[in-house]
Formats: sequence, structure tokens, C-alpha cells
Amino acid sequence: MRASIEQSPRRSTRKHAAALGISDRSVRRMLHLELGMHPYKMMLAQELSERDWETRRTLCKEVQQHVPRAAVVLFSDGAHFNLCGTVNKQNVRYWVVDNPRGLHERPLHSPRVTVWCAIAEFGLWGPYFFEEGVTVTVTSDRYCDMLQNFLEPKLDELEEEVWFQQDGATAHTSHRSLSILREMFPGHLISLRGDIGWPARSPDLTPCDFFSSGDT
Repeated sequence: MRASIEQSPRRSTRKHAAALGISDRSVRRMLHLELGMHPYKMMLAQELSERDWETRRTLCKEVQQHVPRAAVVLFSDGAHFNLCGTVNKQNVRYWVVDNPRGLHERPLHSPRVTVWCAIAEFGLWGPYFFEEGVTVTVTSDRYCDMLQNFLEPKLDELEEEVWFQQDGATAHTSHRSLSILREMFPGHLISLRGDIGWPARSPDLTPCDFFSSGDT
């Protein structure tokens, strides 16, 4: 069994069972109990070049050098959420006598909502919904409105030195957006064209992605 798995680790347990002439249940039992193996799913991610890894290391060094340990860092990001719901067919089963003939219908173009939040050591600020009765595109004007009317008033709650991080989305890095952010966080902006440059293709460096889940 070990040799078969090491030779073809991506082959299904059903195919391993057929090739070895034993039951699928026996294969699963041996994999878990005797070989201590677990099934892992492949994750799709954006390809990174050697230069991307270097810019990430540079960011980490600059943060360690310029951001005091006592400072508050607001990590921010936005995400789209489909409103119709999704179903993973691999994980859905109906244990009944007769086939219920159930259907999960969804529109071709699902309505969605765009949500923004910021995360720091004290917790989460948000969510902030970009919508005007219907889902809208996050433009520079809408992003600036969020900064001035939602984020800026909350800064009065903090007494610590505050740094702000954002990715390089077009709405985030327009001339007007950066002007507002530089006034709100003078010398403390982590962003494309900010005081500390935020590298492209690096969403997994923010707590919004690896802690908050779902991109926000």
C-alpha cells in the first residue's frame, strides 16, 4: 500500500483499491490507521516569481526597521461575496429511501456585495459595505468616502501610533486616495507608492486573508 501511494499520490482510493485487489474501505483504513496519512486538497494560487519573493523579504525588513513594536498596524482588504449561496457537491449527501430530486438553482450572474474591513491587534473594524441599494464597483470616489466617513472617525478611538496597510488596487492608489491617506497617516502608509511599499501579489501577508478567512 505504501509503495502504491508513493508512486501515485494523486490517484483516488477507489483506483488504488482496484489496482491492489482489495476493498476501498480497507484502503482508507490502512491509509489513516496504519500509514498515518491524510487527504489534502490542492489550492490554486497566483504564481510568484523570484522577484516577488525578494520584494516580500524587503517589505518584512522595512516593517521591522521602521514600524515600532508599540505601533498599531491596520491591515485592510476588501472581498466580493456572492449572495445566491454556493454548494460543494462533493460534501452534500441525502440519506433517504427515494431520490428527492432536489435542485440547487442559481442565476448565471450571481448578485454580490463588496465588503471592506481593517484588522489590528485590538480586533476588527468593519465590515463596510460598498452598495447604494445595489452592488456597485469600488471606485476611487467611493473608497475616499469610506476613508473619510467610516475609517477616519474611528481613529479618534486610538491613542497609539497608527500605521495603515492597503494593497495596490487602482481605487486605493489613485492620486486622491493617496492624498487623503497621507493626511490621515503622515509617514505611516504601507501601500504601493506609500512610505513602505506594499509588494504586488502578496495578499497572504495580511491577517485579512490568513486570519479573517474568505479574503476578508
